Amino acid sequence: MFAEIKGLNEECGVFAIWGHKDAAHLTYYGLHSLQHRGQEGAGIVVTDGEQLKVHKGLGLVNDVFSPDNFSDLSGHAAIGHVRYATAGGGGFANVQPLLFRSQTGSLAIAHNGNLVNANSMKHQLEYQGSIFQSTSDTEVVAHLIKRSGYNTLEDQLRNALEMLKGAYAFAVLNEKQLMVALDPNGLRPLSIGRLGDAYVVASETCAFDLIGAVYEREVEPGELVIIDENGLRSTRFAGSATRAICSMEYVYFARPDSNVDEINIHKARKSLGKQLAIESPVEADVVTGVPDSSISAAIGYAEQTGIPYELGMIKNRYVGRTFIQPSQELREQGVKMKLSAVRGVVEGKRVVMIDDSIVRGTTSRRIVKMLREAGAKEVHVRISSPPITHPCFYGIDTSNSGELIAANHSLEEMREIMGADSLAFLSTEGLKKGIGRSDATSNCGQCLACFTGEYPTEIYPDTLHPYAKV
Repeated sequence: MFAEIKGLNEECGVFAIWGHKDAAHLTYYGLHSLQHRGQEGAGIVVTDGEQLKVHKGLGLVNDVFSPDNFSDLSGHAAIGHVRYATAGGGGFANVQPLLFRSQTGSLAIAHNGNLVNANSMKHQLEYQGSIFQSTSDTEVVAHLIKRSGYNTLEDQLRNALEMLKGAYAFAVLNEKQLMVALDPNGLRPLSIGRLGDAYVVASETCAFDLIGAVYEREVEPGELVIIDENGLRSTRFAGSATRAICSMEYVYFARPDSNVDEINIHKARKSLGKQLAIESPVEADVVTGVPDSSISAAIGYAEQTGIPYELGMIKNRYVGRTFIQPSQELREQGVKMKLSAVRGVVEGKRVVMIDDSIVRGTTSRRIVKMLREAGAKEVHVRISSPPITHPCFYGIDTSNSGELIAANHSLEEMREIMGADSLAFLSTEGLKKGIGRSDATSNCGQCLACFTGEYPTEIYPDTLHPYAKV
């Protein structure tokens, strides 16, 4: 993914299945389809009804699993996870699913999102005697479960969920049950599907398509779903709250072939491109998009303006993961390794470069320079989302507003830094309208915090980065 260069990364992807003899293999394929959501680690936990078995490791799904692993992963139910580290950092100890064993049975947890009260909960639990084995906020849930005092996992999990704040989509597995839960604001995506008699749960519906499952419905905000030998049943652990699904799912994170909250991602991005063209047209000869997440928006912009869409940039899909580096200098080198301009398309042309978002500005500056070096006469940058001016605390690694170019520079300053002939962003109203919400005067069920600073949950002081502006 281009995400690692851009500096905009999602926490992870979750997959779960119940009631299939090839649960581990299907989870493996499901994780493949969610690989774009996390490339630092992957894992699968399986139950055969008697015990939980785990295999996980650092790296891509293909790096972690080999055919030999699956002989030890027999069972009818499984949960899987791909991770990009935001809360707690990286390392093997934080690779999920996290597996906990006790005298009363085992428990595995996979989590997509970020708990904004995790640090305060950890302090409280450590004071009560808990010892944490990882730095992941997900481990807090296991300690809350074991300390709840309730007898059943359902009651234990419900009690734990009622104490959590922030964004979370959980898959929890023990020997006899699979449970999934979504935070009361529905900040993260989570869907339920069917594969014959088996139930499937995934962060994105593209995982269903890969294994031949049929989409049934979204997990509702504040809903706890229990799946076992008796089938599926649903209960609620939280009352109704305003839906606030992350807008960046539509802009950047989700795969174009996924549907999130009943909205197709490709269609939404194409519509965002059209709305951007209405708001910020420019005279040009060719429109091109930054691969891959900006292609849909570029097509929409081209259709709306009548300017031809061309493949002006090519992504090298055979570069290893060495480009995932922390320094700005190495990020710029990563851009060179991952992306190249098509001289025959852009030379002598006035180019509209469509990108989905700008975080630090490093990538955009390098791409503008690359297009000019390939002979582009003009480069006009158009962004199919509003400026990211506020940090995210819900599972996207932008908790430091000091690194957000739009939080620290005016539009004209950003244009000069990038070296573009012009620069324009989509408005917040245009974003909501482009995605297809019916009422563009409200949040329309989306979280817009990174654009507006209006957070759907309380933000706890110990979650703030020293440079965060809230």
